[in-house]
Amino acid sequence: MKCVLNTKSVVMLKYLLMTRKENFLKIYANIPLNIREEIILVVDDEPITWKVAKMEIDNDTKLATEILKKLEELKII
Repeated sequence: MKCVLNTKSVVMLKYLLMTRKENFLKIYANIPLNIREEIILVVDDEPITWKVAKMEIDNDTKLATEILKKLEELKII
């Protein structure tokens, strides 16, 4: 199956991801340091802490996209 995105779709996708990223960073900045080690979700049987999520999001990894999507679904961001 081939996926074709036009320019408008790519721009909207980037906007959506940036909005999620910005929301995450605002929330992360206000989380106490000791809470950042706590697990916030599990992706592919791997626990994700606030710190791991931030590292992935800062590096714009494929996992970051999934983390942001799940955090939004859970209404955390």
